[in-house]
Amino acid sequence: MSKVSLLDLKAQYAGISEEIDCAVSKVIQSGTFILGENVQRLEEEIASFCNTKHGLGVASGTDALLLSLMACNVRRGDEVITSPFTFIATAEVIVLLGAKPVFVDINPKTYNIDPAHIKEMITPKTKAIIPVHLYGQPADMDRILACARGHNLVVIEDAAQAIGAKYKGKMVGEMGDACGFSFFPAKNLGAYGDGGMITTNNEELAKKIRMLRTHGSQVKYHHELIGTNSRLDELQAAILRVKLKRLNEWTNKRQRIAQIYTQAFMNTEIITPFVEEFNSPVYNQYTIRVKDRDGLIAHLKKSGVDTAIHYPIPLHLQPAFSYLGYKAGDFIESEQASKEVLSLPIYPELTDEQLETVISAVLSMC
Repeated sequence: MSKVSLLDLKAQYAGISEEIDCAVSKVIQSGTFILGENVQRLEEEIASFCNTKHGLGVASGTDALLLSLMACNVRRGDEVITSPFTFIATAEVIVLLGAKPVFVDINPKTYNIDPAHIKEMITPKTKAIIPVHLYGQPADMDRILACARGHNLVVIEDAAQAIGAKYKGKMVGEMGDACGFSFFPAKNLGAYGDGGMITTNNEELAKKIRMLRTHGSQVKYHHELIGTNSRLDELQAAILRVKLKRLNEWTNKRQRIAQIYTQAFMNTEIITPFVEEFNSPVYNQYTIRVKDRDGLIAHLKKSGVDTAIHYPIPLHLQPAFSYLGYKAGDFIESEQASKEVLSLPIYPELTDEQLETVISAVLSMC
């Protein structure tokens, strides 16, 4: 029985190893490892890719969100609206600044924050909204932005899973005041370690973020702000530049695999990803929904198919956020989704044989 991994980074490396090795070797030989030419070039290339004026390399996707909030003057006592159905980093960064996460439930079809319920959660303390483009599908940005503009709120896109996705023809990363991307190895554009990027069209925000990522400094040993150390390193930038050239091709392959899965699971009890007609998702995950998830996971494991749950516990029920006073039943859609979602293997190197193994294993139970 052949095993099908959830992700196969070794297979990806095998196809680009010579170019990656050459890029890494050049960095090592240069002797420049922090904020050098590769970082600058990658920033320019990502900005161009996302149709924005600025790209700013940082140490991680988490820091991309944190520094964006810092640059937008989110501070102690403020409130930031976001989704409870996401990775903890989205809300964690809010708390790190002394602000309060205010959760709004998801649209059960897209798993993204439901704009219909944002307005009712806005208070005089609300400073920002962080919509998450979950699984690689853009949130409903027109409605979110309209609500934000009507209340003078900042919008920071969480595009950790969505580089290359499009909403009504616009790139994820160009719609909010700022946007955070993650280059965690498992992302569609992944480094060989941690890394992140912020995109923005706002000159003042870009200037401030550049200072914040280097201890609040523009000139060495002259510190205008209290910042942090959050710099994308040259090795990761060089690797990412090799991969970025292939991102559109890889996205097309992910979309093809997603279409095959969706077609195969028609007329079954499986709920496949719903795609808004105006969206072009990039499928960082292909996430289905089934009633007997635990049974399917066990069945697929026996068949040699890896799976993952994104995410098993909504943020409002995480012990770390217990002080906020939320309880089970507060966000029904997020809670129900957390009990039923299951991500299947999807990556550009997935072979037709592996794809058929996954499909056959799923259909043999559903």
